[in-house]
Amino acid sequence: MRKKYIFLIVGIILVVVATGITGIITVMNHPFRIEKNTYLYIDADDNTDSICHKLTTQLQASSLKGFKLLTTVGGLDPIHPGAYRFSQSDNCLTVYRRLKSGAQTPVNLTLPSVRTVGKLLKTVSHQLMTDSSNLARLLMDSTYCAQIGYSTETLPCLFIPNTYEVYWTMTPEAFVKRMQKEHDRFWNEERKAKAQSIGLTPEEVVTLASIVEEETANNAEKPMVAGLYMNRLHAEMPLQADPTVKFALQDFGLRRILHAHLETESPYNTYKHTGLPPGPIRIPSIQGIESVLNYTRHDYLYMCAKEDFSGTHNFAATFTQHLANARKYQQELNRRKIK
Repeated sequence: MRKKYIFLIVGIILVVVATGITGIITVMNHPFRIEKNTYLYIDADDNTDSICHKLTTQLQASSLKGFKLLTTVGGLDPIHPGAYRFSQSDNCLTVYRRLKSGAQTPVNLTLPSVRTVGKLLKTVSHQLMTDSSNLARLLMDSTYCAQIGYSTETLPCLFIPNTYEVYWTMTPEAFVKRMQKEHDRFWNEERKAKAQSIGLTPEEVVTLASIVEEETANNAEKPMVAGLYMNRLHAEMPLQADPTVKFALQDFGLRRILHAHLETESPYNTYKHTGLPPGPIRIPSIQGIESVLNYTRHDYLYMCAKEDFSGTHNFAATFTQHLANARKYQQELNRRKIK
C-alpha cells in the first residue's frame, strides 16, 4: 500500500514538473507579437528596465512575460549597446539570446553629397550612436588629418557619398578607417589612371567635381560643364566659377554675384586666382566625380545660366557669344527683380 502512495506522489510530482517545464517552454517560445520588422537601439546607459520599456515602445511588443523571466534568471549584464533588428516571428528566447550575446545587426549608413564636412558629420551622427561633436573633434584636428593624409581643405576628398553597411556602435576612429577603406576601393587603378590621363590627381578631380555640382544639378549637363573647366585649365584661364565665390564668402544663398563679391580675397575665389582652389567646395557625388573623369570634349570656354531659369546653361566658344547669353540672363534677373 505504501509503495502505491509513493508511486502516486512521484507521479504527481513528475506531472507537476512536466507541466511546469511545458509552461516555461510555452512562455519562452511565445511570440513577442511585434507589429513589424524593426530595429531596437540599445544605448550604453540602458539597463534591463529601460530595455523592457524600449521593447514595448519601439517594437510594440505586447508580451514580455517570458523575456522578463529570462532576465530574472540569467540577467543581461553586461549590457551590449547596439542596433538589433527583430522580426514578427521572433520569440522571447530569441530576443533574449541576441541581446545577451550582443549579436547586433548591421545598419545602413548613407553619406550624402553636402556642402560642408560639418553638415556631413551631423547627418552621420543621426544614423550612428556616436555624437556629431565627437566626430567633429576628431576630424577638425589638423594633426589627425595630416596623419591620415589630408589637410582641413582637402578633407572632403575622403568621403565618397554612398550607402554603407556598418555597426551602429562604430567609434569615430572606426568611422574614419571605414571611410579610408571605401575611398581606396573607389579610387581603384582604373579611376586613378583616368585621372592621370587628364592631368589631375584624385584630389583635384574631386575639387573640380565639387565646382561642377555647384554649377548644375542637371546630371546630363555635368560632363559638359566639366569639359568647359578643363578647357579653361588647359588654357591657363581663371575658372571664374561663381560657386567658389559663394564658398569664399560662406554665403550659399547668394542669387546674384556682384562685382564687389568678385573682389573677395580668398584662395577659393577663382576670379582672382587661376587654377583649382585648395580643396573641394562641397562633397561631390559619385556621378559628379565621374563627370570629370569622363568629361565631354568640346570648344566651349564660357557658360551662363539660361534665362528660363531651368537650371541649365547656355555655352559659348567666344566671349562675344557669351556676352549675348549673359545679357539675356541679366535682363531676366532685372525683370524678376532679383538682386
